[in-house]
Amino acid sequence: MLFGQSVFQSVLERLKAEDGTDEDAQAPAAHRVPGLGTGLAFDVMEGVSAASQRVGQAYFDILDLDPAAAVAEEPAAAPPPEPVMPDHLARIAPEEIAGELAIIAADTQQTLNEKRRAFAKANHPDSVAEPFRDHANRRMMIANLLIDEAMRRLPHR
Repeated sequence: MLFGQSVFQSVLERLKAEDGTDEDAQAPAAHRVPGLGTGLAFDVMEGVSAASQRVGQAYFDILDLDPAAAVAEEPAAAPPPEPVMPDHLARIAPEEIAGELAIIAADTQQTLNEKRRAFAKANHPDSVAEPFRDHANRRMMIANLLIDEAMRRLPHR
């Protein structure tokens, strides 16, 4: 072991001496990463344009398509139809929502929680089109108030 070198470094020095090669004599190709058997992808592919450095353009380069032609060939898409509000979202009176929830005196906390989840699944604002979210929000608030009130009136054990 040479002074100031670890065992590993001294083994490397000895192997280099036995091999008779020098690292400087074997300068790796600029596009190669030392230790890897292949070059980088941009050096392996032929005819890669500078535009392919953009993520969206690289896909078209691989397919040999002209992106301008691909966009021009698409038929004009018809505008999506206007969403239609479901009938149940129009019912925002507390009496109507209470009828849908069907809260009865025999309901337990567990049944009330099940009714809350079932109502939320059918009426949650995230599951309806944007123009109808106010109605869905209002319905959810009223249903939650009615269920919370029914839970408050449950006998405490």
